[in-house]
Amino acid sequence: MSKDRILMCPPDYFTVDYVINPWMAGHEGSLSLARAKEQWQVLRDQIAEFADVVTIEPQPELPDMVFTANAGVVYGDKAIASHFMPHERRPEEPFFKQWFRDNGFNLHELDDKVGFEGAGDCLLDRHGPWLWTGYGFRTEIEAHQEIRDFFDIEVVSIRLTDARFYHIDTCFCPLTDGFLMYHPPAFDYDSRIAIESRVPPHKRIVVDTMDAGNFACNAVNIGDQVILNKASDPLKARLMLAGFRVHEVELSEFLKAGGSSKCLTLKLTEPLRPQS
Repeated sequence: MSKDRILMCPPDYFTVDYVINPWMAGHEGSLSLARAKEQWQVLRDQIAEFADVVTIEPQPELPDMVFTANAGVVYGDKAIASHFMPHERRPEEPFFKQWFRDNGFNLHELDDKVGFEGAGDCLLDRHGPWLWTGYGFRTEIEAHQEIRDFFDIEVVSIRLTDARFYHIDTCFCPLTDGFLMYHPPAFDYDSRIAIESRVPPHKRIVVDTMDAGNFACNAVNIGDQVILNKASDPLKARLMLAGFRVHEVELSEFLKAGGSSKCLTLKLTEPLRPQS
């Protein structure tokens, strides 16, 4: 069985010099680039034990390019490029688009009036044939129909209501075999009902406020492996009970910018799912 492929971007130009989410506030100029590079390398090495890691060249003055989850979203041989809501990140777009083209993806670009931030807000369920797609802060619901049509897959729209969790991948992590690790307070009532209607109780791993604040939901899941910044003992026990092996990788420098392990990666191998 071939390995998953994961896209990452070295943090050569990573810094916090603007504020586009609540986690960044107060951290301008406080980041240690040397420490960030060390942490990124440990994460890369950990992921490389279970998947093939490929990289995109970092670009000067684009500090958040390190968060490749926001390059776009991949399904089969198709990709949809991101169109960032914050103007500070829009200069990243042509580099990510070119990478997708150079690597053989059938690339779709949304209307440039519509915000969409890739796999930060668009996550394949790991059991059912649908895409969980967020809106509320960085992705607009107007993008959802276009995603549905281009990928020819059901889209389940879920709305974020807490600005700290500005992408769904900061508080919602579909796991192998239909498990879901998530922080329910980040979503509105209708979205919580939609989630509960599709994920049975024994498959839901609820993450509390402390673990959510440590970005436990922002995890990389490869098979039965879960790679994350930090998890409490009860959360680790719940994951292990569900059959997962948990790997903690300190990513404190990236939390200052509002990201963790999932934000730093983009899964490139997403096989097509049969539609029921």
